[in-house]
Formats: sequence, C-alpha cells, structure tokens
Amino acid sequence: MTRKKIADLYARLRSLDPEPKGELNYVNPFTLLVAVVLSAQATDKGVNKATGPLFQVADTPEKMLALGEDGVTDYIKTIGLFRSKAKAVIGLSRRLIDEKGGEVPADRDYLETLPGVGRKTANVVMNIAFGHPCIAVDTHIFRVANRTGMAPGKTPAQVETALEKVTPDEFRLHAHHWLILHGRYICKARKPECWRCPITDLCAYKPKTPAPAG
Repeated sequence: MTRKKIADLYARLRSLDPEPKGELNYVNPFTLLVAVVLSAQATDKGVNKATGPLFQVADTPEKMLALGEDGVTDYIKTIGLFRSKAKAVIGLSRRLIDEKGGEVPADRDYLETLPGVGRKTANVVMNIAFGHPCIAVDTHIFRVANRTGMAPGKTPAQVETALEKVTPDEFRLHAHHWLILHGRYICKARKPECWRCPITDLCAYKPKTPAPAG
C-alpha cells in the first residue's frame, strides 16, 4: 500500500472517530497496567466486569499487595488463566513498590521487565497512560496490517516496526486505537464485514465479503 493510501486510510478512520478510546476501564496508570495484564486471552468486557469491584478496593500497588494472590484471585476468577494472572499482578505490584515507590513509570523498557508484561502491554500503557505514540500490536492490529497490506509482517514485532515506519506523525498517537477497533468490529477474523468498511477500496484483501442477503 502506498504512503498516500495509508494516510487516506487513517484520515477516514479519524473522520469516523476523532478521539478513539480504549475499552478497558481504569482509574490511574497502575489500574490500567493491571487491566491490560488481565486482558491477555480475555475480552475487555469480561475484564471490566472483574476489575470494577477489584479496583474499588485495590487501586494502588500497596492495596493490591495487601490483598495477596488469593484475594486477587477471588476477584478475577471469571477471567481465563486467573491463577497465573493473580500471581503476575502481585509480582508487579511488589516490584513497583520496591523499585519505583509504588508509581508506574513512563519507561517502556522497565515495564517490559515486570511480571505478566510484554511489549504489547507496555506499549498500551505508554500510549494510553502517558500519551506516547506507541503502536501495540495485538491479534486485531496484526490482522488488519497484513490483510490491508499497509504493514505486512510475519510477527507482531515486524508489524510494529512496519507500522511505525509508514504511519504519518499526525496519526501516530491514535493509530493503535483506530486499528484495533477496526479489527474488532469490522475487519473481523473469520468474516470481515467488507460491505460496510470505510477503507475497502484501499484494502489489498481480495476475497471481499459481500453484504448479507436481505
């Protein structure tokens, strides 16, 4: 896809949603970090249902640590992999207290060293909590980048690098949200809804899905 088409693609997505927001609920950088860790292999809706009550009682690393693994588990047991995630949440809380005075730093390299935190999670926190123009490549963005032809790659890291190269500066801050929401609601994995896609004429995906009959 040419740079002109990529700029047009972003411009169209921006026109439909000028200020896109993430769908995970949070109250501060720490709860955002926890919510993103919990969202691995889970839906945002399911995570929000669990974290609503959790964050009412534990919205800081100190309060989370006081709950302990068993306490956290009680709140998140409806989420997949809840035992390992509870362990990670307690582990990262302890690290933040011991090493950063209980604050979540705007430092992607450090965030990636925390339990349960990978590149994608660190990028999401940097983007949403601190306004850094990071692009966190999840399954939706990976699919959209490859399917449209805007930033093909065989791994999330390759797609992230490609997107950073081709995304114009004016779209960098919200690129992550535009692409993930597009992948979640229109460019779906099994059956993309091409008939209502605002960028279908720019997309390299050949087997366009026709509108349903009737």
